[in-house]
Amino acid sequence: MSRFSPVTDQVAAELARICGEPNVTRDPARLARYSRDQVPEKRYHSPPEVVVLPRTAAEVQAVVRLAARERIPVTPRGAGSGLSGGAVPACGGISLSFERMNRILEIDRDNLVAVVEPGVLTNALDEALRPHGLFFAGYPLSEEICFIGGNVAHNAGGGRAVKYGVTRRYITGLELVTAGGELLTVGGKRFKDATGYDLVGLMVGSEGTLGIFTRIYVRLLARPAYRGSLLAIFPDCDRALGTVPEILVDRGLTPSSMEFMDGESFTAGCEALKETLAYRDAKAALLLESDGRDAGRVEEDLSVLEDVCRRAGASQVVRARGEPESARFWKIRKQLVWALRAASTRTSIEDIVVPIASVRPFVRRIQEVARTFGLRIPTFGHAADGNLHCHPLKSPGMSDEDWDELLPRVLKALYEAAASLGGTISGEHGIGNKRRAYLPFVMPEPQIALLRAIKKALDPAGILNPGKIFDP
Repeated sequence: MSRFSPVTDQVAAELARICGEPNVTRDPARLARYSRDQVPEKRYHSPPEVVVLPRTAAEVQAVVRLAARERIPVTPRGAGSGLSGGAVPACGGISLSFERMNRILEIDRDNLVAVVEPGVLTNALDEALRPHGLFFAGYPLSEEICFIGGNVAHNAGGGRAVKYGVTRRYITGLELVTAGGELLTVGGKRFKDATGYDLVGLMVGSEGTLGIFTRIYVRLLARPAYRGSLLAIFPDCDRALGTVPEILVDRGLTPSSMEFMDGESFTAGCEALKETLAYRDAKAALLLESDGRDAGRVEEDLSVLEDVCRRAGASQVVRARGEPESARFWKIRKQLVWALRAASTRTSIEDIVVPIASVRPFVRRIQEVARTFGLRIPTFGHAADGNLHCHPLKSPGMSDEDWDELLPRVLKALYEAAASLGGTISGEHGIGNKRRAYLPFVMPEPQIALLRAIKKALDPAGILNPGKIFDP
């Protein structure tokens, strides 16, 4: 027997009284949209029993109090753009979607903080900040389709994390609803706080399992006045990745971005966009970016980056001539996930992270795993922070049954290789329900038990996003 109760007609009626009848649905056709995120494997999809679209923190409180009373699971959902199954209601119950809580409440220039609701599109915040000469530096590469709430729930990273860091660095406060339905504000507009445990840090990256965000305080930075980028194509991955220590250590530069693409992923992105670049013989590519307040310094940095790439054996280096060409390069990088998903009927999108000095040996290990299992595993990611996205692809002619048997062994080999190099199974996508079975590969049982104890203390009935991070 399930430890959770079903959503009855009476519960659905009460939800409609809380949020308004148009904002509550049990229509199977509409529920299907909320049964998945961007994880393609269907075994990780699961529909809710009801979808609720709150508009205020008070409505979220009332929904959670009802769920706590009736022992019904609640899964908070942003844009559904995640890659871990984090927004999927693995145990049914209520899908609490924040698409209506999408207001930018305040842009406080004096305190360098924006206050937003969780359903704000990340790119919409960036556009709102542009006239103020400010920006949110922690946004991921999916900024055009993801919500701030999801970024915070998964501690999202992105292409500029090497210089600016990930989301956690930019969240100074949270208003949240606890598992018991209490409304709390932890942190605020202050940048420093050594008063008690760091509850903001605990909540960021907790994947909706410890509390539900209703308001987010985002630290802002002055927007760089100048930005430049270059694309370097290499004859092999080893030479491309060899530039990382040279740039970061020997030359003492910290680019705003240093994106790696192996030959197969780079080619797939270029082909999908019908690019005219000479990409067909590429075995690796780097997209490098520098930004700052001084145009001359940005140009100097780009010249150093170009020199390093040419000395490392780049066959081609193309400097972007202005923002349109820079956007063209970034479009290739952003296209890779979709291009690789189209390259096979089945794939697995991975999010492995290793220490930056281990990126080059880890890419070699990925290539060894691909040869061992006779698979293609195109790989790309953030070279200068160690976060690589490898994509095992089902071979043509392989049955779905054979793929389902093979993939866990491939992932085990990849995760064990990462762990042996000091890495782990997620750098920015989260664990969700996709990676929960693999947590013991990279985390000892006493540490997992500690995480479970935190979850039990904050959510004793286990109603907040159950089935995520840990096995149920």
